[in-house]
Amino acid sequence: MFFTFTTVAIANDIIEMGQQPRLRFGVAVVLSGLFAVAYAATGIALRGRFWKAFLPLFALQFLVMALLGDLIPSAPQPVQMGAAEMGRMQGRLALDGAAITVAICLGYAGFVYVSISEGRRHARVHAEMSRQQAVFEGELAAAREVQQVILPEHVQAVPGFKVESIYQPAQQVGGDFFQVLPAGEGGLLVVVGDVAGKGLPAAMLVSVLVGAIRGVAQFTQVPAEILAALNERLIGRTHGSFSTALVAHISTNGIVTIANAGHLSPYLDGKEVELRGALPLGVVGDAAYETTHFNLAQGSRLTFYSDGVVEAQNKTGELFGFERGRAISTQPAAAIVEAAKEFGQEDDITVVTVERLAGGEESAHVA
Repeated sequence: MFFTFTTVAIANDIIEMGQQPRLRFGVAVVLSGLFAVAYAATGIALRGRFWKAFLPLFALQFLVMALLGDLIPSAPQPVQMGAAEMGRMQGRLALDGAAITVAICLGYAGFVYVSISEGRRHARVHAEMSRQQAVFEGELAAAREVQQVILPEHVQAVPGFKVESIYQPAQQVGGDFFQVLPAGEGGLLVVVGDVAGKGLPAAMLVSVLVGAIRGVAQFTQVPAEILAALNERLIGRTHGSFSTALVAHISTNGIVTIANAGHLSPYLDGKEVELRGALPLGVVGDAAYETTHFNLAQGSRLTFYSDGVVEAQNKTGELFGFERGRAISTQPAAAIVEAAKEFGQEDDITVVTVERLAGGEESAHVA
């Protein structure tokens, strides 16, 4: 940049037929290069606002060059030139021509050097980004495999119940989780939850929660006690994150015992079950969770959602909403998930339905 723009000052000396004093000529060459560097530096720093610096710099350059011309004026053009003056002028113009050639060569060499250096730097950055992307994709694939293991695709059939479950993450891995576990004396234990956030951090917290659920369920199947134990597992380990969760114990005679930690209430035959509110898991220690009891009659269906259903959003920004969610809650789990996806999936979607079968019907699980 510096050498290329010094040619402007050299060309000006040619225009004046080499009559500029050597001091003025040298200063003009240096100033032309320095102003070119200043233009480039402000362009890089200000980008789209470059014009704010260009106009003042241009005005300053114009004034400095004019002042230089006044302080060190050119020699007057001779009316007639003898052999000596002609020889001096030819020598000066030859010097200007050589200087222009040297300046252009140096400028081009600098351009080639910068291009090669930037190309190498770009290649290194690209290689490093590719390596990091490969590592991240590997971690993501590993997390996906872990989720496929810990989130059940098939649940052991429990006599007297038909269970449907669908999990549809918004990304390769998600923050929703659910567990459907056989309870003592032929009942069911259903856990549904949603970790705040998406992606790998949420997936890692899901693995912690699912492991804790399976461990705690071996010692107690009381919903409020399970939530309290999960909450204590998360306190101090979430780095500001949290998780909603809902635990329901369904006995063989249809008695449902349910406790909630900030999750969406389920729907019983298309009507929202009223549950007492509570803070999500991982927010405060020693939290207490209240219990609600109701009956799941034969032929009735209990439907659990994650907020990915009601928070589905179409292209106009309209939410799927609670009213639509309630209206389709009696449909099969796959139909509910498909409706939310077609509307516009924004978050992980989990749907679990439990239907209590009439006497003589065969129990089943659909995933």
